Amino acid sequence: MSLDDAIAMKKPPLKIGGRIVGYGVHKPGDADSGASRPDPAVPAVVQMGEMVERPQKLVGSTYKLKTPEHVSAHAMYITINDIVLNEGTEHELRRPFEVFINSKNLEHYQWIVALTLIMSAVFRKGGDITFLVDELRSVFDPRGGYWNKGKYVPSIIAEIGDVIERHLIDIGMLQSSEPDEHQRRLIEEKKAEIGAKSAAEEEVSDEEPWMVGATFCPKCSHKAVVLRDGCQTCMNCGDSKCG
Repeated sequence: MSLDDAIAMKKPPLKIGGRIVGYGVHKPGDADSGASRPDPAVPAVVQMGEMVERPQKLVGSTYKLKTPEHVSAHAMYITINDIVLNEGTEHELRRPFEVFINSKNLEHYQWIVALTLIMSAVFRKGGDITFLVDELRSVFDPRGGYWNKGKYVPSIIAEIGDVIERHLIDIGMLQSSEPDEHQRRLIEEKKAEIGAKSAAEEEVSDEEPWMVGATFCPKCSHKAVVLRDGCQTCMNCGDSKCG
């Protein structure tokens, strides 16, 4: 076969008219039907290939975690360092980059090191890392949880999850679940209203001993329905189930 014949047998080059979503290796013996080509209808898996190197300076926050004495005699100090994106612009953001946990309690040394390495790797991967909060909170201590500052905590790891959530709220990655100023004001008003109502009911009970145990009347909405002569009777409007 001459060189001209070989060139003539070659197929014309293909023109790429769209975005490449994948590739395949054409092996000898494959049919020309394109069986080895990727299906354009199947979305390609996007992998993050950019490696973010650690800057010389990171902005960090340290949180003190003190558990009850029977859980751990020493406090934990959780330090979360953030990388600043778009620094100096209106689009400046802080995102977690690494985490360290220090404690004098060597009993927890191994799992603390493992946990910080894994969380730091997730932080550097980027994307939505807020799922860590729920994952850490779902860990329960087989010996039972404990109460800390009036709140039940299922495990130390779950309380570390609370610290991570607090930090993510501080840097704007999560919204606070606490009530805002308007909601707090409404709650205080309702508390005052209920308190005044309870005080009024106590005064009625003190002045009228027979009103103790009374229920609300469906007709006049006063708490004056008592059992009288074997029948529920309202002492305010006279309504009675017995007619």
